[in-house]
Amino acid sequence: MAGIYSVSQVNSYIKNMFAQDFALNRISVRGEVSNCKYHTSGHIYFTLKDKTGTLSAVMFASQRRGLSFQMAEGQQVVVEGSVDVYERDGKYQLYARKIQQEGLGDLFARFQKVRDELEEMGMFSPEYKQPIPRYARTVGVVTASTGAAIRDIMNISARRNPYVQLVLCPALVQGQGAAESIASGIRRLDAMGLDVLIVGRGGGSIEDLWAFNEELVARAIFECRTPVISAVGHETDVTIADYVADLRAPTPSAAAELAVFDYARFAGQMELYEAAFTRSLGRRLEQCRYRISQYRLRFQIHDPIRQIHERRQQLADWEDQMGQILEQKLMTAKHRLALASGRLHGLSPLERISGGFGFVTGESGARIAHVRDVREDEVITVRISDGSLKARVLERTLQQQEDGREG
Repeated sequence: MAGIYSVSQVNSYIKNMFAQDFALNRISVRGEVSNCKYHTSGHIYFTLKDKTGTLSAVMFASQRRGLSFQMAEGQQVVVEGSVDVYERDGKYQLYARKIQQEGLGDLFARFQKVRDELEEMGMFSPEYKQPIPRYARTVGVVTASTGAAIRDIMNISARRNPYVQLVLCPALVQGQGAAESIASGIRRLDAMGLDVLIVGRGGGSIEDLWAFNEELVARAIFECRTPVISAVGHETDVTIADYVADLRAPTPSAAAELAVFDYARFAGQMELYEAAFTRSLGRRLEQCRYRISQYRLRFQIHDPIRQIHERRQQLADWEDQMGQILEQKLMTAKHRLALASGRLHGLSPLERISGGFGFVTGESGARIAHVRDVREDEVITVRISDGSLKARVLERTLQQQEDGREG
């Protein structure tokens, strides 16, 4: 029986064979760059391809001085380096020491041609972009039914908002018939009247993503009445679908983040708004209560019944004051009347008559105070206490004054 070797021994043997081959130690390979990835360590991993084959390649960070441009999908390059075996994986690859750019590859040239034609038609114009609804309830997804893209979208959607309904329209995302399948899925979901659509797939080479560069898919997205989020490949991958879509997401996971609003955050914001509204409403109610109390006080002050009571009280007070004033004046008048009455009583003829005196009047009725006021033979009237007497003047006698003159 022939000898039995371990996997490591076989890989090591093949590696030695590659190392001893002069042609493989110093070789230049022309091809189109595909699936190019810049690693955080500084290494560049990519694939060289032509019409019939592919070759894995890597340029380590220490060799980057041999690179004078930024590598991208579709570039036609000449890579100088060596072909060797990576023992751990049992795979051979091209280790690049120097890379020179020759031109654009066939696929990239086709990409630029389609992009320029659609841009000239205005399909990338911002005025045709539809806004993505902030609170979508139904989200359509056009992608492969199996794969990382749909799993990521489902997981993120369930985490952010379990109440959002996802509607999947399975589609081929690479290979023959993929463009027709994607365009058909977009039209079917658009007819359902959903809130937003996610169209995309996971990462891959430019060939894997080529269906999203087809004009058929671009027109389906442009004609879609439902807002479309494109989510094709990784962040560095750009397709024509990204230009036409209403919004580009770097990855399917990011598309789910953009399409599905965070219900927990939304509920938290609603609670904050509710608390703020409650506080504001409480302050308004307190202000209204204060104003009502002020109006009540003002109304009480200006209450007609209260004012009537006050006026009545004032009238009563004025009535009492007037009564007191009148009473005081009446007492004063009575006192003055009593004094005047006393004086008048003292001057009354009747009072004197009652004391033995008489009241003498002439024929004209005037009081006779002097002898000279009476003529001889004049009829006079003498009033005494119990009546009156009529008399005729027989003689007048004038009383002599001390100086000898008549009184």
